[in-house]
Amino acid sequence: MSPAADAAVRTARRSTRFVTWVRAWRAGLVPFDELADEIAADEEHLVADAPGTWTDVPLPQALPVFAKLHPDEIRLVLPAPGDPRGLPGPGELTGAALLAGEAVMTPSFGVVPQVQRHVSGSGVEFETVLWRFFPVEDFRPVFQMGAAEAESELTVALGEATAQLTKLDIAQWKPELAGALQALRRPESTATLPPGFDPRARRLFARAGVLDQVLALADLNAPGAAVNGYEAQQRDAALRPLTNACRQALVAACNSPLHV
Repeated sequence: MSPAADAAVRTARRSTRFVTWVRAWRAGLVPFDELADEIAADEEHLVADAPGTWTDVPLPQALPVFAKLHPDEIRLVLPAPGDPRGLPGPGELTGAALLAGEAVMTPSFGVVPQVQRHVSGSGVEFETVLWRFFPVEDFRPVFQMGAAEAESELTVALGEATAQLTKLDIAQWKPELAGALQALRRPESTATLPPGFDPRARRLFARAGVLDQVLALADLNAPGAAVNGYEAQQRDAALRPLTNACRQALVAACNSPLHV
């Protein structure tokens, strides 16, 4: 697997960690001191335009702005072109969230991660993540499906997509993607949620997390050297419903009610 493909498989949507750990903190289930490390993992995270700040600040300095929020007021949004569910109307926040494909929403502000790539003086490439705050006025999210419904839709979409991809003989013209799809048959997963989430949410998050990474690899490698235009269209048509179901599954899992 190429370095770029390997990175696509390993990189999860950063807003899922942000939302779930901040929600668990606000529910009193994890200490504040753990938040920044759990959100950032092994990356460098900074924050821009946070209330009460005048310059980019380290992630721990911006997290207290969530202190007055109820866990259910902190929501994951995973928008896509043509599907801006969970976002306010047209504006800078919505544009940034659609570009990133993810956002953290609250009644008074939204936060969008922006990956910045750098090259050191010695030629080493590295990334930093900048979380940018955008103000909103009394925003309330739209209806969202529950974890049970999202799990059912994901199961159906996965079965249909697998059947279609088998007919297209994906293993022949895209061995890297075929190899990544083997991960879907593994019962174990390294994707975890903090305390407070019930078993269904954990199961759904782990399954959708693996799928999301596989689909990121498929998108990275599209359409494939051995694929003609018709085959590429067929592959995209097979993956589109699964991609949508996967996004909604992650949203449902991360926004599900917490159990204190």
